[in-house]
Amino acid sequence: MSALPAPPPATTATDPTAGSALRSRWVALGVLATGLLMTILDGSIVTVAMPAIQRDLGFSPAGLSWVVNAYLIPFGSLLLLAGRLGDLLGRKRMFLAGTAVFTAASLLAGLASSPAVLIAARFLQGTGSAMASAVGLGILVTLFAEPAERARAIAVFSFTGAAGASLGQVLGGVLTDALDWHWIFFINLPIGLAVLALAVPALPADRGPGLREGADAVGAFLVTAGLTTGIYAVVEVERYGWDSAHTLGLGASAVALLIAFAVRQATAATPLVPLRIFRSRGVMGANAVQMLMVAALFTFQFLVAQYLQKVLGYGAAGTGLAMLPAAVVIGAVSLGVSARLNARFGERKVLPAGLVLLIGMMVLLTRLPVRADYVSDLLPVMLAAAGFGLALPALTTLAMSGARDDDAGLASGLFNTTQQVGMALGVAVLSTLAAARSEHLLAGGSSASAALTSGYRLAFTVGAGLLVAAFAVAVLTLRRPKTRKPSGAGSAPAPAPPANASTP
Repeated sequence: MSALPAPPPATTATDPTAGSALRSRWVALGVLATGLLMTILDGSIVTVAMPAIQRDLGFSPAGLSWVVNAYLIPFGSLLLLAGRLGDLLGRKRMFLAGTAVFTAASLLAGLASSPAVLIAARFLQGTGSAMASAVGLGILVTLFAEPAERARAIAVFSFTGAAGASLGQVLGGVLTDALDWHWIFFINLPIGLAVLALAVPALPADRGPGLREGADAVGAFLVTAGLTTGIYAVVEVERYGWDSAHTLGLGASAVALLIAFAVRQATAATPLVPLRIFRSRGVMGANAVQMLMVAALFTFQFLVAQYLQKVLGYGAAGTGLAMLPAAVVIGAVSLGVSARLNARFGERKVLPAGLVLLIGMMVLLTRLPVRADYVSDLLPVMLAAAGFGLALPALTTLAMSGARDDDAGLASGLFNTTQQVGMALGVAVLSTLAAARSEHLLAGGSSASAALTSGYRLAFTVGAGLLVAAFAVAVLTLRRPKTRKPSGAGSAPAPAPPANASTP
């Protein structure tokens, strides 16, 4: 599989266009990062406003979960399709359309006066998020072809995504307490309009080959239906249980649809998703590592917030502020350290180092006491989250390294899809384990705080196991290929490839 395009010829310091081109690329990166921040924030900002939304609109307890699920299902299901359509129709066009849909849907969500309207608006928000997010990395890697610049750009992009979820909890608590829940959606309007206004001149114009080069309507239906069914089955596990006919039936249907999709792509004349993308060891290894890693880490974010509120008695804004150090260290490492380490040692060495830090973080969480002291028990956990700032930029680079230029949108959509699926699976599995342990202990006479804490510790133990598995996959699948010695060569070793070279 061919690698991404070679860097353009170097420009001299006296080239009057060099500085302008560099500035325009970084302006474009700022637009992409802001668009990503807006969509990532929206996935977490709503969580702390849920009680207020339920009181105001009259949601039932079961119906309230759809404020989150109506966003997650289209977001996770449409990423792969949106990424490929971006390659075929133009990635800039897809980004602009997705941002416009998301912004308009945010206005509708803010004005919602009934559960049905809010759920419909959230579904449209998830659709717009998928359209814009699926092509963001694809645009980035074509803008920044030079390895050092690309490493810095990916570090910025990764920080935006990693910190956005933590900042969303802080912002959601502040807006809900200071104003009301409607403003968690209204805040997207000025941001979305600014992104649209800047994206038109800043993002490079591109024109794909058109739908005739890959207009596989049957494949599009199969993959979207399969992912939608699978994600829906996962997010409803807490309601129906893993062994219910509902979960097992939908799970089997999702598997059948995705198998049919794979068969279709192998035989279609113009496949929606060319199977060559799956032949890259770097692409597949990085996506497997990401699914395991985010399954553990999104659960960390979700369950630590629950622990802070239900066991330690923190409020919504206090919970967000307590988790803010994690966002700060992730940002500091992503922006200030990761690019230099990747350039010096290579992503294949930096990624395992980041995973080791994250394993240590999760091990600390397995020892949480019922009456924790924030400075001694929780602050070290937040600081160890710096491992995510090391792991994610390296992982992103490896996941995009095997994509051809005309597959960049597809590779970006695939990377985002595994992220969403990993998050959904992680929360469903680990939160269910935690709840089952807590219910068992409550039935045995334990206090609510002790039972909840024990359940969370079990989930964190499983999360640590997922990170160990991610480390093993990274070491085994993302090794640099051995350089063959030319025939007849002497014993002198072949020159090593650059530290940040990517495996095609």
